[in-house]
Amino acid sequence: MSFTLLAVSEYREEIRKSRFLAIAGPIENPEHASVFLRTHGDPDATHNCWAWKIGTQYRSSDDGEPGGTAGRPILAAIEAQGCDQVMVVVTRWYGGIQLGTGGLARAYGGCANKCLQQAIKQPLISRSAFTCECTFSELALVRLRVAEAGGEVLSESFEANGVSLHLAAPPARLLELGDHLAQLSRGRIRLSPA
Repeated sequence: MSFTLLAVSEYREEIRKSRFLAIAGPIENPEHASVFLRTHGDPDATHNCWAWKIGTQYRSSDDGEPGGTAGRPILAAIEAQGCDQVMVVVTRWYGGIQLGTGGLARAYGGCANKCLQQAIKQPLISRSAFTCECTFSELALVRLRVAEAGGEVLSESFEANGVSLHLAAPPARLLELGDHLAQLSRGRIRLSPA
């Protein structure tokens, strides 16, 4: 099971006079990752190394550190913690002592790992997309039943005779949700794959 973060988390550590600040947070897409980096990176720092993972997509950057000593260890920490839809930025202020390639990899990966360990996580639940239609008077109860099943209403389209809903729900709860919606509407509301 994969996890994402509920909020931004920070971890600070000093290693051989270099200061490291790891900041981890949830992201939804690569554009959001760019905004996260601009928001949490420090232009006055020596390096702002980062990595993110969204499903099968991932990116990382060593930001001037020797190749493979920062971005990849940060990405490895994200994967080791079972995280997805997450970005970690590790900022370094150089303290005058060389850490070597192994020391850099341990510092960046270790800071990212400790930051993610202390972060508040929530499980990512896979959901399937469906559509259904209901009357205006049923809308509030439909929303409630969808939420109770661990789903969410993605969009609503109001029409002359009622509301057309596009929703996502966990596949394991679809039968239960379909039964609740059928009972609510005397069998009229049916889920259709989107």
